[in-house]
Amino acid sequence: MRELLKNGSHLLYRKQTNILSAAFIIMSTYALSHIMGLFKTRLLISYFFGSRAALLDVYYAAFVIPDSLFQLLVIGSLSAAFIPVFTRYLARREEEAWTMASSAMNLVLLVFTVISAFIFIFAAPLSRLIAPGFDPVQIEIMASLLRVMLAAQLFFSVSGFLTGMIQSHQRFLIPALAPVAYNLGIILGIVFLSSPLGIYGPAVGVVLGASLHMLVQLPLALRLGFRFIPSINFRHSGVRETMRLMPPRALALGIDQVEQFAAVILASLLVPGSLTILNVARLLYAIPASLFGVTLGQAALPTLSRQSAEADRKTFISTLTETLLQSVFLALPVTILFIVLRIPIVRLVFGARSFPWLATLTTGKTLAILAFSAISSTLLQLIIRAFYALHDTRTPLVVGFFAALFDVSLSVVFVKVFNWNVLGLAAAISLTTFVETLVLFVILSSRLSPDNRLFFAASRPFSKMAVVALVMGISLWIPMRLLDRFVFDTTRTLPLIALTAITSSIGLGVYLFLSYLFQVRELSAFLSLARRLYQWPKFFAGPEPSEPLIIPASDQN
Repeated sequence: MRELLKNGSHLLYRKQTNILSAAFIIMSTYALSHIMGLFKTRLLISYFFGSRAALLDVYYAAFVIPDSLFQLLVIGSLSAAFIPVFTRYLARREEEAWTMASSAMNLVLLVFTVISAFIFIFAAPLSRLIAPGFDPVQIEIMASLLRVMLAAQLFFSVSGFLTGMIQSHQRFLIPALAPVAYNLGIILGIVFLSSPLGIYGPAVGVVLGASLHMLVQLPLALRLGFRFIPSINFRHSGVRETMRLMPPRALALGIDQVEQFAAVILASLLVPGSLTILNVARLLYAIPASLFGVTLGQAALPTLSRQSAEADRKTFISTLTETLLQSVFLALPVTILFIVLRIPIVRLVFGARSFPWLATLTTGKTLAILAFSAISSTLLQLIIRAFYALHDTRTPLVVGFFAALFDVSLSVVFVKVFNWNVLGLAAAISLTTFVETLVLFVILSSRLSPDNRLFFAASRPFSKMAVVALVMGISLWIPMRLLDRFVFDTTRTLPLIALTAITSSIGLGVYLFLSYLFQVRELSAFLSLARRLYQWPKFFAGPEPSEPLIIPASDQN
């Protein structure tokens, strides 16, 4: 038992030294978090959909303002500003790095508190502004929920900086477990507080989850050297540089939030339940990008930041190319599963009695439309971080600005002119994501290598994976149709599970076999990782091997 506890502690606090293994740790915990998130959403649907669908729409709409505030102030300062600066200070003067971190966090918290007070006071008019289709009772409830959820963002503000500090030390497991704790808090709020408090139960759960998100990370941050200093040093060069880098990223995220606001505004004018259906479909659609784009991007950012300082960009291009291809290799089968098995997946994940068949069909169609851009969304996370590693926050900002205008325009046309309702919102999101990713990739490729070495290095392996994915889609669709028609009664849960499991196994088997047959090199990297995980006692007990699992781009077939 003592050895088990020792090895467990070693696993929690150990340093991940290569991109793929770090990404695997984040990916595994993100997968657990997504499973809990799906379970949380199913609980929300079972408690509040059906006759109370409009109330659940209000709950999701209330998230938008506090989440936007968090995205702008905390995420905006962390991903593009704080982490690169903090990492550089760590390499030079560690004590100075912690002083800078405390000052930067205090400054952001001060700004957050002032803006939160304004939102708390004017919650009702702000709610009317972003949800014009809600009636007065819904607006009143939305304003109250908004005020409750502001408290959660305060915990997230501290927790976000703790995540940045820990990840800068190349420890990824604890920050990746924090979203699991967050979803657990919301689940507890739904289960134990929904009966006495109604829709306010999940909102209180959000606050509880956010506090757990912070508390899970605090011990490791303290162990690494963080100490809270109740002061703000505006003259500190690191704080000034963080504040200088922050506005472009914050503006870029603000542009992303414009798209969220537009979706809420238009969805509030549609039939009750539309906003819930859009959010439910997006929860599934976000899985490939979160599991593979965000995780590989988080793991790669410190490495790319170091390599960007080298005069010769060959290593940077090689690392970026392989990270992009590895994310595509992982995201493709999940995307194809969502497109082909959309209805069985929606029924299994969200098929509560209060979720009717019409809502299931609409959610399935919405998911399929969104899934067509899932690969683009996955790549977008990595490409943006590549720009950050190059200390360029303005290019994603400019492209994102025009992408937001494009998305809002398409949304209005698809919803108000073509009457596509929630499907129109999904189509606008999907098309915009594809265009934005393509434009940023072309700009990045031309900047890194005028001869388009990045583009050509990625094109041939990507073409192989696309062919494999197409065949996988066919191998999913044919057995699904045959099993559904001649073997299983899919109106019942157990036969539906059997159909989904058998069909998915066939499709994934075809994907892996053809990847081997076509010599898709990304497969070998993950097989290598699997072999290491198979020897899990050595993996847990000893230091992580130093050999890289990233295959050089020049070795691509």
